[in-house]
Amino acid sequence: MTDVKRVFLTGGTGYIGSRLIPELYAHGHEVHALVRERSRGKLPWNCTPVSGDALNGESYRHFVEGTDTFVHLVGVSHPSPAKAKQFRDIDLQGGLEAVRVAREAGVAHFVYVSVAQPAPVMQSYQAVRAECERAIAGSGLAATVLRPWYVLGPGHLWPYGLLPFYKVAELIPQTRESALRLGLVTVQQMVRALARAVDQPSESVRVLNVPDIRSFSDQRGEAAKNLARR
Repeated sequence: MTDVKRVFLTGGTGYIGSRLIPELYAHGHEVHALVRERSRGKLPWNCTPVSGDALNGESYRHFVEGTDTFVHLVGVSHPSPAKAKQFRDIDLQGGLEAVRVAREAGVAHFVYVSVAQPAPVMQSYQAVRAECERAIAGSGLAATVLRPWYVLGPGHLWPYGLLPFYKVAELIPQTRESALRLGLVTVQQMVRALARAVDQPSESVRVLNVPDIRSFSDQRGEAAKNLARR
């Protein structure tokens, strides 16, 4: 049986966060989700809303005390090269504040969604996520960093047409590594991998690239099935 964790989560109204909260709740964890006051109604019901500003750690710092795991999911929606300034103003600022607050509050485990790297496009997005990763590494926090490239799911379906090309590229030695690193994962795989990261915290900095996310997700899916059979 998984130990119950007190989880503090940012980005709970987003594409992944709104799906992760019910998953964590189903596994018995106590979830406190940071949200702007005007967006409280968008959070899933199975969490405790915490009003604050993800870009200002002092607005939520006292709610983080006593937290086992801090899951940081805040970021600009629908990333594109045109949003370079937003990446620094929101993704970077929010990420650095989350790391600072988690460190100062003595959080045992920090979970962060980064991005696959290196990659031939979205350089400004990668640079910001890499800077947050360096902050995590320098903080002394035990952490799990997930590096997806593109997350498939409702509203994010067009890359399904690329799957045959990925399969071919994975078979060719010269392209296999990049095809795997820049592969596609589903939102369900991301949610399961994140939930497993909460269930099984790292004692150092653990980095999950695309193949690791798939494997981590599959293992947690099997564990959940076995638990349901008992």
